[in-house]
Amino acid sequence: MRWSIGILALLIAAPAAAQQVEVTLQDAVRRALQVQPAMVQARGDQRTAGATRRSAFGAFLPTVTTSGSASRSNQPFRIQGDTTTFPPVYTYSGGLNLSLDLFSGFRRLWDLKSSYATVDAAGASVVNQLYQVTLQTKQLFFNALATEELVRVAESQVKRAQQQLRISIDKLHAGSATRSDSLRSTVDYGNARIALLQAEANLATAQANLGRQIGVDQPVRAAPDSSLPPLPDTTALRSSLPQTPQVEQADAQARAARAQVWSARSQYWPRLNVSYSNTRSGITDPALPLLNSYPERFLWSFGLSWTLFNGFVREQNQVNASVTRDNAEARAADTRRLVTAQLTQQLAALATAYEQISIARDNLAAATEDLRVQNERYRVGAATILDLLTSQSALTQAEVNVVQTRFNYLIARAQVEAVLGRTL
Repeated sequence: MRWSIGILALLIAAPAAAQQVEVTLQDAVRRALQVQPAMVQARGDQRTAGATRRSAFGAFLPTVTTSGSASRSNQPFRIQGDTTTFPPVYTYSGGLNLSLDLFSGFRRLWDLKSSYATVDAAGASVVNQLYQVTLQTKQLFFNALATEELVRVAESQVKRAQQQLRISIDKLHAGSATRSDSLRSTVDYGNARIALLQAEANLATAQANLGRQIGVDQPVRAAPDSSLPPLPDTTALRSSLPQTPQVEQADAQARAARAQVWSARSQYWPRLNVSYSNTRSGITDPALPLLNSYPERFLWSFGLSWTLFNGFVREQNQVNASVTRDNAEARAADTRRLVTAQLTQQLAALATAYEQISIARDNLAAATEDLRVQNERYRVGAATILDLLTSQSALTQAEVNVVQTRFNYLIARAQVEAVLGRTL
């Protein structure tokens, strides 16, 4: 019965393993940039800002409208100035209207400047989100790789604990060890199996999170890469603050807010506009599209309006725009300080993580040799089971530290790139 269940489990698991998606880091980042809502929204904001800029530029152009109609009444009619009565017929008419603001208190000019600043802010936001999404993807990708390696560490731990259990049992049968040794080995073996189950559960969770990040509705395996990029030269980065996308976005938003203050002040100026209309109408069949056979009537008009008082609405708009400008300038200044602090923090973490890699490797070599010595001493009765279990635990922790320090360095490097908004 057990053999049948095992064979059935293998048959079920084999297709699932064969269908598992595997992605490289570059492919994972490319897919994430296509499906992540933050990236989609940033690109949408950029398109919206571009449309706003076109609209601000279009305010300098005349507004053109055209119209046409055909109507028929059941009553006879007369042409104005003529006493002749005509039976009910179709009446056709068409018109063209143009209007243009000649002067609007410089509002259009400041709105155009504000729109250009908004476009710059949207562009910087796209770059910033690109590296933020890249950072999130790299974190999930490296986490999936690290948990997969931790599963192998847990498997090695189980094998060592199982081997030690057999040795302690053999020594117990030979009379050279106590029953306490075999019991402690049994507990250590059970703990190792529990650690392996937890590592496998963590791996499934990490692969599922990576799949969600790149838009795949199933767990995704991260393709391992043995290369480790070197520590970048951070001297220039520490000496001067680069113009990061976060800073560029905040500065552009401040420029847009300052332009809106001047746009609000345009309400104190008079407005001058001009319009032109041309209409034609007749009862004969129209000669489309210009209706040239109909008599023409056109009208030019110039208008001037000046709001002298509107219940302090202008003053309220001015205050609102000024408050928005002050807030934007304060955010821009704070963003510069924030980026400086983040860069200092991430560069320190990057250097620390890089040094920890070599320390962890040295510790692993020492822990491996220590376990070998303790195994030999235990075989000849010169060491206790507690000494051996302590060495095994130290080796397992050293293997875990090697995995964690390696991927801590890769994640720290990605965090520096996210702050800078460029690849190191």
